[in-house]
Amino acid sequence: MVASPMVLAVINQKGGAGKTTLAMNLAAGLARRGPTVVVDLDPQGSALQWAGAGAKPYPATVKALNGRWNAAGLRQTYKAYSHIVLDCPPSLDSHASSQALRSADAALIPVLPSPVDLWASLRLPQEVEAARAENPGLRAYLVLNQIEQRSALSAAMQDALAEFGLPVLKSAMRRRAIYRGAALDGLSVYQMGARGQDAAEEIDAILQEILPS
Repeated sequence: MVASPMVLAVINQKGGAGKTTLAMNLAAGLARRGPTVVVDLDPQGSALQWAGAGAKPYPATVKALNGRWNAAGLRQTYKAYSHIVLDCPPSLDSHASSQALRSADAALIPVLPSPVDLWASLRLPQEVEAARAENPGLRAYLVLNQIEQRSALSAAMQDALAEFGLPVLKSAMRRRAIYRGAALDGLSVYQMGARGQDAAEEIDAILQEILPS
């Protein structure tokens, strides 16, 4: 019997939090473990643009998915893949975002290390809880993005994280120019040689935290 693909949703109602950067690099890391597809659910098509900009093939397949769909249909459509990464639109009111939470094994919510940015996403815990009525196995985590190398989180940020009520991954993404450079080149950080090694190790650490042992 063929195992059902693992579905990972990268979601945040706030734009600019780094959803596509996280989704694309997670997919590249997952592609080292098995066939992986990024499903671009954002009307802006950022993931498709990213994958199409490179001189070399992207390590994960990237597809668009429009119209109405459900968890069973998603898994059937992409049954040839071991991993499905959903790059969600910056809205919780869309069919795509709603179904992503109802389809995913795990949801990752990238947030910037600013209480204001986190508070802008405070609807997400309620949406996660609502999705669990249909998808009781859904795991959801916050992922801190653009962390400065030597800065500690402010007390206000620590309070905001506690208020959010979802677990925070120990692994985080630091503020690195290589993430932007990889996007501009249409590549993943894994394809950037020695320059991308530290960033690739960050992505691997996130995957190690969320993948079933």
